[in-house]
Amino acid sequence: MATRTMRAIRLHEFGAPEVLRYEEAPIPEPGPGEALVRVHAAGINPPDWYAREGMPDVPPELKPAFQLPLIPGTDVSGVVEALGPDTNSFSIGDEVIGLVRFPTALQGSAYAEYVTAPVTDLAHKPTTVDHAHAAGLPMAGLTAWQFLIELGHEHPSPFQEAQHRPMALDSETTVLINGAAGGVGHLALQLAKWKGARVIAVASSAHETFLRELGADEFIDYTKERPEEVARGVDLVLDTVGGPDSRRFLRTITRGGSLYPVYFGEFDDAENAELGITVTATQVRSNGAQLAELSRLLDAGAVRVALNCTFPLADARAAHERAARGHIQGKIVLTVD
Repeated sequence: MATRTMRAIRLHEFGAPEVLRYEEAPIPEPGPGEALVRVHAAGINPPDWYAREGMPDVPPELKPAFQLPLIPGTDVSGVVEALGPDTNSFSIGDEVIGLVRFPTALQGSAYAEYVTAPVTDLAHKPTTVDHAHAAGLPMAGLTAWQFLIELGHEHPSPFQEAQHRPMALDSETTVLINGAAGGVGHLALQLAKWKGARVIAVASSAHETFLRELGADEFIDYTKERPEEVARGVDLVLDTVGGPDSRRFLRTITRGGSLYPVYFGEFDDAENAELGITVTATQVRSNGAQLAELSRLLDAGAVRVALNCTFPLADARAAHERAARGHIQGKIVLTVD
């Protein structure tokens, strides 16, 4: 019997966006507890290009197993096409979204016409948005949720032994979000406002109107002034940029406050303790139940997903090239006919 095929983006080698090939691939079969999803849109996230490059900067002991050819992508919005054995959480024809198998497989094969996913990774798609907007929600939304609202798992960060515990947010809390216009940042801003916090958004001036429309109480243009020199009395900094420069935000935070770098950098535990500041991070993980909560917030109008741009699946290379140029407002998404 002939193998059923689909169109997909595959890697046969690691490297620049040129290694992304649009070609035929076998349609996967759902196993026990899995659904086969007909993909309508797939979100693009930083782990996609880390995987495309072969994760050259990650220590070998922290790299998940890679097997080429590899179909990248983890964020999906689509329709349940078939169900594997012992699967009753969804029905054929249901519209669903998901962060597929992250980070256990690092890439969930979402850049394709079909993908299989554990039903525990899936949630019903928000009814008030199209598939392109819905596909922008899973990884960015779950990252913001697990950093700010509820962790939902007991897995420590691979870069830190301390367990991340989100700070309670309310009207007495001031939150500074660095990189507020990006995928994680613009959703974190809205979640913090949903909890009643006062939010300081840090981005370039091109994004000020956008961020104030999302509810930012104060805006700092990092191209004109250094946020760590002008912001004071902050209870929590969510640094979506992170990395080596993240510790500069320690001076903005009140004693008893917290700094959450999404991309962990180097910190001095003794310095943090002397300042009375908690510095923790986590690694986002697939969670269908949390994604369902986010989906309900979208339908209620409490949160919205902004799209920077969309590309057809066949143009995944161009989408990665656009991502590499940075300065993205919201999300980049691949659409699948």
